[in-house]
Amino acid sequence: LSDAFSSGITVLGFFMAGKKPDGEHPFGHGRIEYLTGLTLSMMIMLMGFELGRSSVEKILEPQHVESGLLPVLILVLSIIIKLYMSIYNRKIGRKIDSAAMLATSLDSLSDCISTLVVLLSVGISHFFEVNIDPWAGLMVAVFIIYAGFKAAKDTLSPLLGKAPDRDFVEDIKARVMKHPEILDVHDIIVHDYGPGRLVVSLHAEVDGYGDMFALHDAIDRAERELKADLGCDACIHMDPLETEDSELSVHRAQVMELLQKSISDRINIHDFRMVPGPTHTKLIFDAAVPLDIKTDDAALAREIETLVHEEWDDHYAVVTVDRIY
Repeated sequence: LSDAFSSGITVLGFFMAGKKPDGEHPFGHGRIEYLTGLTLSMMIMLMGFELGRSSVEKILEPQHVESGLLPVLILVLSIIIKLYMSIYNRKIGRKIDSAAMLATSLDSLSDCISTLVVLLSVGISHFFEVNIDPWAGLMVAVFIIYAGFKAAKDTLSPLLGKAPDRDFVEDIKARVMKHPEILDVHDIIVHDYGPGRLVVSLHAEVDGYGDMFALHDAIDRAERELKADLGCDACIHMDPLETEDSELSVHRAQVMELLQKSISDRINIHDFRMVPGPTHTKLIFDAAVPLDIKTDDAALAREIETLVHEEWDDHYAVVTVDRIY
């Protein structure tokens, strides 16, 4: 009965998630599928708690377990069907990137394992006259609760805005960088609005002395290719890069080396500008910093500015800290 109800929720979730974008939800309703998966996960955990409660009651008040050929055959048939359902749902869920289908697969797998434990406990009770049924039920309850918790975590994470897959980000970068007009990319952000509904924004560095129309055409082509190849809507901001000032390029490389050596080798810098003056030179740039560096942005900016001034006492840095999402 719980499986029938779960399947009904899954079907309803697919129907609602497939609704077209409207004025109130311009990015569609795809995240409903994550909510569907979360609901199924809650049901799995509820079943685990109920099974655990009844198992504890039977441990405190043992009951004789009756068994026969027909229940055993039904249990075996249930295991075969549930195993097939789990494999099928997992295959389809991975193919279409469906959190609800993967949660359903996990639900079927937990049913398969719990039924197998029931079959084993019935066999042990019949042949050895030892009633382990409540203890087996308790172990199954723990497994089901854990499975439900894991499924809930997997479906809740996209709703909270989890980081995109690193390979996917590198794929985006490679596809954009194959255009010779684009020299580098940064500030890549991926927004997940449900399976098959991704919005990507990034900054592309181009030659500041290049033909504006040709550069804009390259940006447009990169956006269309991301849409066609990866199925994501892309918005690319064009950053002009100083390419004829060799002194600026040297300073940028030196500052990058200093920060990677002193703070983290994963720090990157972009939008680098240099403003020389009669008494000092001002370096203005953004520092892209991984989120696992927990230092406050303002404190980190001050640290970078201090490092630069200590390295070159006639240079002052103006730093904006960007986090790598």
